Amino acid sequence: MITSVLVANRGEIACRVVRTCHELGIRTVAVHSDADGNALHVRTADTAVRLPGAAPADTYLRGDLIVKAALAAGADAVHPGYGFLSENAGFARAVQDAGLVWIGPPPEAIEAMASKTRAKELMGIAPLREVTEADLPVLVKAAAGGGGRGMRVVRRLADLDGALAAARAEAASAFGDGEVFTEPYVEGGRHIEVQVLADTHGTVWALGTRDCSLQRRHQKVIEEAPAPGLTARLTEELHALAVRAARAVSYVGAGTVEFLVADDRAHFLEMNTRLQVEHPVTETVFGLDLVAEQIRVAEGHALDGDPPRARGHAVEARLYAEDPAHDWAPQTGRLHRLAVPDAVRLDTGYTDGDDIGVHYDPMLAKIVAHAPTRAEAVRKLASALDRAVIHGPVTNRDLLVRSLRHKEFAEARTDTGFYDRHLPELTTPTPDPYAPLAAALADAHGRSRFGGWRNVASQPQVKRYAMGSEEHEVRYRHTRGGLAAEGVRVVHADAGLVILDVDGVRRRFEVGRYGDRVYVGATALTALPRFPDATARHAPGSLLAPMPGTVVRVAEGLTEGAAVEAGQPLLWLEAMKMQHSITAPATGTLTALHATPGQQVEPGTLLAVVEATP
Repeated sequence: MITSVLVANRGEIACRVVRTCHELGIRTVAVHSDADGNALHVRTADTAVRLPGAAPADTYLRGDLIVKAALAAGADAVHPGYGFLSENAGFARAVQDAGLVWIGPPPEAIEAMASKTRAKELMGIAPLREVTEADLPVLVKAAAGGGGRGMRVVRRLADLDGALAAARAEAASAFGDGEVFTEPYVEGGRHIEVQVLADTHGTVWALGTRDCSLQRRHQKVIEEAPAPGLTARLTEELHALAVRAARAVSYVGAGTVEFLVADDRAHFLEMNTRLQVEHPVTETVFGLDLVAEQIRVAEGHALDGDPPRARGHAVEARLYAEDPAHDWAPQTGRLHRLAVPDAVRLDTGYTDGDDIGVHYDPMLAKIVAHAPTRAEAVRKLASALDRAVIHGPVTNRDLLVRSLRHKEFAEARTDTGFYDRHLPELTTPTPDPYAPLAAALADAHGRSRFGGWRNVASQPQVKRYAMGSEEHEVRYRHTRGGLAAEGVRVVHADAGLVILDVDGVRRRFEVGRYGDRVYVGATALTALPRFPDATARHAPGSLLAPMPGTVVRVAEGLTEGAAVEAGQPLLWLEAMKMQHSITAPATGTLTALHATPGQQVEPGTLLAVVEATP
């Protein structure tokens, strides 16, 4: 009987495992880097052990330190979560060799499936050894790990070497393994997966299908169960292939078999020998706690007869601290407030006041809706996201809402190219035109006393706000009757709530302010000084760091005075486990290069200057 579990992970999944352990009466041990010293998973676990350092390679990827932590804290089992060392056979063996229970599949099963190249060979599929023009487009893919890291689509042979180098570097940083391979890229395919659960007594359950086709940079954004629109024949085939893959490696515990589906055919991708990020949609549809089942299987219990029956439909959206309109750039900073309606499930590793740093994945939370039908579940999730209170860094919330309400998604016609086709329309700003006025009136609350004692109306007050890329100026007055503005009737105004009557319709605005940052409903604004600083400008062609991160490399041979082409990659930043290229904004001359490999930069740091050719 397991009595104490060390969770060898961080963030949302660590909190998720801790929650189930506590429900089962099991003590928990967290591990944390220096950057995560006050993280939510540390605060919710019964005890915690420090892993010195901040980078994953020094902390969460150090299996030796994690095993020592488990022994020092008196744990008798280790749950790996997902990512990091969850699919590392050597770590699984080290856990077992230390006399601890490994809550996961046997190391031999991990070994057989951990390398995507070996997994394909096991299923009778050979990766491409040499790529020719006839093979294009191809996908460069990390042999280990997942989450879209170490993946690149290549459409020109000339880009292959660069894609291989970038993928190797990203994979080595994220998984400690730089092996990559190439395979044909299936255009317009749907990403479908099957959840499997197996015990040590020979039973393997196939727990339905999930559709994970909405992806950015090959990382899933919205997932649902069951996958809509599959024929009964194809569903049966997918289940059979998933069970076959599990039995082929004597699998134990929870795992996922992934496929690309196109033209009613299934193309095997890989088997993930761990819990998936999107496991909650399967849990809600089947009424299971997969973490609890993992623990039961690790204790030697048999699965209870046939799988439970699926009920209804579930949809999950991943809320990221990122800016989809600007190349999905990850964002950092203080998360002042995160609240979603009670009608949906919230899995998160953050609470109000937590800081989002540069070292790890930018996912803030997973929001899951369950309902009797797909349409009802989608509507519930879109509404919950729309009404969620998110005060902090820029997120993909608006993108998620628009994706869920898009006609293609509503009709279940999405594929992995959805964002390639629709990103501009999904990221076009639609700010509320009354948000700046509401912000100004909330800020003016408590300042109207002087005007209220006067017998004549005060002079107009002026406030300026940046809303997206635009600046807005608003005017209001302090009157004997309170605050007033042209074109609307101010029904109520205080620091946190403004109610306006617009053409007979009352509109309610909840307002939060943190320094010069103001949040009015789902609209974020920045309060501007009355007189802008004219010196805070950069020369045309300046390349500024779009995010905090580390300069990992500069294009080979690039020096000041070099001629560059528009769109040419000049340097690469690494932030939140992903590499991002900084490209030339125009064809011209590189007149300044301030970035050097290993340099830590903050948003707005001047990296280089390109003078455009007249």
